Amino acid sequence: MTSHEADYDGILQANLKRVFGERDASLRAAAIRGLYAPGAVLYEPDSIATGHDAIAQAVEELLASLPPAFVFSPIGPAVGHHGLARLSWRAGPPEGPVAVTGTDIARIEAGRIASLHVFIDPPDA
Repeated sequence: MTSHEADYDGILQANLKRVFGERDASLRAAAIRGLYAPGAVLYEPDSIATGHDAIAQAVEELLASLPPAFVFSPIGPAVGHHGLARLSWRAGPPEGPVAVTGTDIARIEAGRIASLHVFIDPPDA
């Protein structure tokens, strides 16, 4: 990471844990305000959410659709350069088995997420 590059790993790891891994809506909303630019856009396979409130709602709906013990875990560190970063992750019960894997691709501007594209791997990928 050069001196002008963002802390890609820190930002995307925090997003996975404090946004997608946080079941408390008020803590999650605070994390979104800190990690995402005000007009940030979340691109999921079937939806688009723009702005902090819409992103919070999209994550709330996702988490509500998952079992309470479901957790997201990184697969290694995030890597990035020139404003783009990726983090691979897995999700499922804490003791396994892995139910789904995917990759987040983020555009980082001024140290905050300007856009996040969520890619879900096909089953058995």
